Amino acid sequence: MNAWTIVLVVVCIAIVVASAMMGGSNGTRNKVTYRYQLRKHLMTSREEDFFKTLNEIFKERWYVIPQVNLSSLLNHEVKGQNWNGAFQHINRKTVDYVLLSKSDLSVVCAIELDDSTHDSPARRKRDAEVENIFQSVKLPLVRFRNVGKLSKQDIVNRVAESIQSCK
Repeated sequence: MNAWTIVLVVVCIAIVVASAMMGGSNGTRNKVTYRYQLRKHLMTSREEDFFKTLNEIFKERWYVIPQVNLSSLLNHEVKGQNWNGAFQHINRKTVDYVLLSKSDLSVVCAIELDDSTHDSPARRKRDAEVENIFQSVKLPLVRFRNVGKLSKQDIVNRVAESIQSCK
């Protein structure tokens, strides 16, 4: 084989590979179609029960919003830091509930309903990181465990104490 033949073979292989990567000769990629199923419930039954309790307790003063992403609560675009890195750090992290003021829709506090899944080392590390983030922005984070043993007044007291401690 002479040099021109080798060059021609390499160019042809490169064209075939590039064409395959581009999804064909027209330059469009093969579109992947994903399928989804509707979830019947946004929350677990335990979370739904506590959601109803929180609404009963705080309905006059605050809205209870379930399953809130940290990226909805926190502005990651802080001068002097990698914005993408900061976003990725909080992306896909949620809190179980957020209380919003009915008067101006400001965030009052966040609430986590802890169960046995919060006992794993990875989850404890994640929980500690979320707590540090909330402390740094002075947003109260109230953690509840064994809520079936708490009275409504216990819940009110814990939320009030947490809000007061962040002022």
